[in-house]
Amino acid sequence: MPKNMKALIVGDSCNDKFTYGSAERLCPDVPAPVFSPLFTSESSGMAGNVYNNFKAIGASCELVTNEEEITKHRYVDSKTNHTFLRVDSPLTCERISEERLSSVLSYIDKFDAVAVSDYGKGFLLEEDIRKICESHDKVFLDTKKTIGDWCKDVAFIKINTPEFEATRESIEGINSKKWANKLIVTRGGLGCMMWKETGFNYYPTKKVDVFDLSGAGDTFLCCLMYDYIKSNDINSAIEFANECSSFVVQKKGVSTITKKDLLCINTKLN
Repeated sequence: MPKNMKALIVGDSCNDKFTYGSAERLCPDVPAPVFSPLFTSESSGMAGNVYNNFKAIGASCELVTNEEEITKHRYVDSKTNHTFLRVDSPLTCERISEERLSSVLSYIDKFDAVAVSDYGKGFLLEEDIRKICESHDKVFLDTKKTIGDWCKDVAFIKINTPEFEATRESIEGINSKKWANKLIVTRGGLGCMMWKETGFNYYPTKKVDVFDLSGAGDTFLCCLMYDYIKSNDINSAIEFANECSSFVVQKKGVSTITKKDLLCINTKLN
């Protein structure tokens, strides 16, 4: 990693709350399990988790996110890690103000790269992301929105398979030259794929025992950007991000990559 690498993360964050417990019987009056809580853990999620991943690997970073707290509260069986219920409250947050966005754009060029983690909670509209992409040449976008011309100036876009399928059906020419070498689609345990002018290139991963998928996409985004700034090679960055994501899905809850994980990954890849 370049000395004193600086990363900017912009997007909506939440409080990821996990209450672990057990359910040994069904409720007598309704067909639902009776959940007995044992303990609760909390961590920053969404854009906050991207930020935590950067901090965990030692990068200098800044987070621009919503001030109102969004909570994702999961009730999980402590033995099987089966999620019984997730309660989100509230469902949206306030949009970033024009003044705050203008302030961020005024110093955005001080960062080596920008991660936009757009979970669609309302903090960023398409025009806000467009301005960010126009203001920096190394913007890495992870979005729940249907991609289009509003993000044409982005360096790389990372979406998952369901988001890609929805985009492919609704956007004419998704497989056109303008998205070549930009569009990366994560495929869970199958790894990911990147659109090239001649079609998709596939980057498979080895099968691992998946314990929790929560936050794996955040780790992928962070590590993709981290390695690309270091290597200037998107193929290397994708392989590295795949490996990092494989590590965090083997952990409980929303987890980050660690320096110990990085040592193992670098040894494996090198």
